[in-house]
Amino acid sequence: MTLRVYNTLTRRKEPFQTIEPGKVRMYVCGPTVYDNAHLGHAVSLLVYDIIRRYLEHKGYEVRHVMNYTDVDDKIIQRAQELGEDPNALAERYIQAFEKNMRELGVLWPTVQPRVTREIDWIQRMVQGLLEKGYAYEAAGNVYFDVTKDEDYGKLSGRKLEDLRAGVRIEPDPNKRHPADFALWKAAKPGEPWWESPWGPGRPGWHIECSAMNLHHLGEQIDIHGGGQDLIFPHHENEIAQSESYTGKEPFVRYWMHNGMLRVRGEKMSKSLGNYITVDEFLAQHEPDILRMILLNAHYRSPIDYDEPQVQQAKQALARLRNAMRPAYPNAPGAAQEVLERLQAQIQATREGFEAAMDDDFNTAAALAHLFDLVRAINQARDAGATDEELKPAQDLLRELGEGVFGLHLQPQDEQASAADIGPLMDLLLEVRAELRKKKQFDLADRIRDRLAELGFRIEDTPHGTVWRREA
Repeated sequence: MTLRVYNTLTRRKEPFQTIEPGKVRMYVCGPTVYDNAHLGHAVSLLVYDIIRRYLEHKGYEVRHVMNYTDVDDKIIQRAQELGEDPNALAERYIQAFEKNMRELGVLWPTVQPRVTREIDWIQRMVQGLLEKGYAYEAAGNVYFDVTKDEDYGKLSGRKLEDLRAGVRIEPDPNKRHPADFALWKAAKPGEPWWESPWGPGRPGWHIECSAMNLHHLGEQIDIHGGGQDLIFPHHENEIAQSESYTGKEPFVRYWMHNGMLRVRGEKMSKSLGNYITVDEFLAQHEPDILRMILLNAHYRSPIDYDEPQVQQAKQALARLRNAMRPAYPNAPGAAQEVLERLQAQIQATREGFEAAMDDDFNTAAALAHLFDLVRAINQARDAGATDEELKPAQDLLRELGEGVFGLHLQPQDEQASAADIGPLMDLLLEVRAELRKKKQFDLADRIRDRLAELGFRIEDTPHGTVWRREA
């Protein structure tokens, strides 16, 4: 099946065809580093991590660029409030963000450019837009003239005549049209600035991403990703300035936008008291819980986060991990018909998983196919399958669950704890078996129940007694 991707620009799913065969140029808007990362940042990180993983699973070579906005009004304001140098503040939050990236297990971007290191490229674009007549100077600022772009608004569907100063459109007496946006901002006292042909100043917000795209990926790219809140004005303005500068269309083949996070049914906001940082989440839950919540939804849909969602994710993750358990001790081997059903399910899972992911990265449907495989593995184990007989199915579960979805189906700490406590658990099971032989069932059950309270599940199977740590 051919991969089809929903394109925000055309508002339909389209066959995925890259500029260069076998290679994907992907740019994802990164954070403005003026505070600690919150769950909304994590959603974007994980969504495009899973998309990248699947593209690589299909054999594409992905060049993935994620930027840092490290000079911005919000950074300057926060630095002034804290009495801190803006550059030092931005660096501190970049380091904190990258710590969260490692903790969340995302694949590292190929390139992570910063605005402050791209000034030459930014100024080059601004000068080019001036020379081509798409921009104008006013009081040390340079603005993009939206009236010169005939199809301005094509991404968001907004018409130029209806636009007024509003969300992220700053009213400015120097502008010719309210929707004109700053490419270069004149320096103000106490703010970071760079020399330029138009006087001391710093970049506007939108030009930075166009310049970094041009520098690190070229004049046209395959995928541009970000949250739905970036469609207008940020991505709309990126299209306008990029296509005006290069004269090439489309600037981006596939515009992808992930749904926004809702906490207990409402938009996450400090004023509502439902603002959750990544650090706060990770202090209570392992990273894979958040991945499971996202996998159970479509990336373009709103992402719901609440306690029932957390518990559902924990249970789903436990089911996947339990399928990776070894065969029962002294398993005799499953009947041929059982092995044939398992083999058929392996094939069905691979085909179903890829068909779901090829349909605009439908992770929820793909996950359902993994649980079909989990059920078949557990049935084969209960039917006496050996480790060797379970291995092909477990290998596929690991390939898709870990390799594509980025889950940890057998965390290292679990492996270590099993190695440490294994001999002790084996001894307890021996004692319990002796008690059962002597018909001292009450005492044997007390051992089982007490271990359950400590987080260890004991199962008496036709092939012997086994134990595992509960997820």
